[in-house]
Amino acid sequence: MSGFLIVNPRSGKGGPDADELRAEAERRGIATHVLREGEDPAALAREAEPPLGIAGGDGSLAAVAEVALERDVPFVAVPYGTRNHFARDLGLDRDDPVAALEAFAGSERRVDIGRVNDRLFLNNVSLGLYARLVHRREGHRRRREIFARLRALGMLARRPRPLGITIDGRPVEARVALVANNAYKLDLFSIGERERLDEGVLHLHVAHGWLPTSWDDEVAERFTIDAAAGRLPAAVDGEPEELETPLRFEIRPQALRVLLPQL
Repeated sequence: MSGFLIVNPRSGKGGPDADELRAEAERRGIATHVLREGEDPAALAREAEPPLGIAGGDGSLAAVAEVALERDVPFVAVPYGTRNHFARDLGLDRDDPVAALEAFAGSERRVDIGRVNDRLFLNNVSLGLYARLVHRREGHRRRREIFARLRALGMLARRPRPLGITIDGRPVEARVALVANNAYKLDLFSIGERERLDEGVLHLHVAHGWLPTSWDDEVAERFTIDAAAGRLPAAVDGEPEELETPLRFEIRPQALRVLLPQL
């Protein structure tokens, strides 16, 4: 094999530690770098020989995927975080980062990426404090599901006002909004899987009412979301952010070259 793998030791994954994962990668001929505090993974990836990979959670992937996109080289996602939605939807075993290393000698697949303003996202952007909590809590196992739902209901009760947004210029009284790169299976308290990563469209999921019980779904290649507040709390691929509005979302169909292990 060949290629370059960045390992984020702070992603919070169980299983092999960063040094063990580096040893497994190097045994396969993959040049590996364990990320140090303050280092820029994008800068490292720009100087490396492809394929370009990163072992981390969903929030770690975008910087290296952006470089792979810029250079038009293959990208490898190694699940090494707490949720690993992107790896799951690619069909990888989220509990086996070592097996994912075989993708460096695997087959190529093209998938869509989303953008919010100038920022790449692989999974989704959730808007509002409650949506951010839903996104984080989805990663916990079923034994914590009841606690997550009760906490989410408590947050709704403390924040009765809607987000105060417009979508493509029309006012929308939503308390929860999520823009997804391809379609998710959703219920009120969890973000499920995507059947496709190459559908070529964004899905805007919006929940209304004091106690939302269902999602409205709009499909388009672009959305613009604005807010009088000028900023919106959000989670971009699970990472808490404050985004300046207006938010201009667009899809880039089949833009990213992803390597997967041979079946």
